[in-house]
Amino acid sequence: MTAADEHPMSMTVNGNRVDLIVESRRTLAEILREDLGLTGTHLACEHGVCGACTVALDGKAVRSCLMLALQADGSSVETVESLCADGGLLGPLQQAMADAHSFQCAFCAPGFLMTAHCLLAENAGPTRAQIREELSGNLCRCTGYQSIVDGVERAITALAKARNA
Repeated sequence: MTAADEHPMSMTVNGNRVDLIVESRRTLAEILREDLGLTGTHLACEHGVCGACTVALDGKAVRSCLMLALQADGSSVETVESLCADGGLLGPLQQAMADAHSFQCAFCAPGFLMTAHCLLAENAGPTRAQIREELSGNLCRCTGYQSIVDGVERAITALAKARNA
């Protein structure tokens, strides 16, 4: 590796500014998991098909396995760890999914959670069809997806109650 293959970058990850020296070939997923210890971002297919590596980049759901880390320079990244409530408790979206028994093995959970998080940030009251459409790019090998959609619907109700409280 030569010095020309390494580049400085900075990004905000889960609200914290991070300055790094990054090899040009490394993906955002690798940096999040290996350099920053944010292992909630899962790697499965590494081809962008499954969605397990989904994170929010400037508020939009992206596949971190397909993105070079340097492409996130100057951006804001949210990982599944950002969804936790104070004290490490489950956040409202996570709790709704748990209450709906949305996942079995839960390997796909971070990707579904981040996709749902981005959807609900744009649309506080999506229909069941809109939820299904948004989640259709994520794969789960354990469920029939019904309980995952149910979990997002529960989250909509919980978040609406929290806003009105």
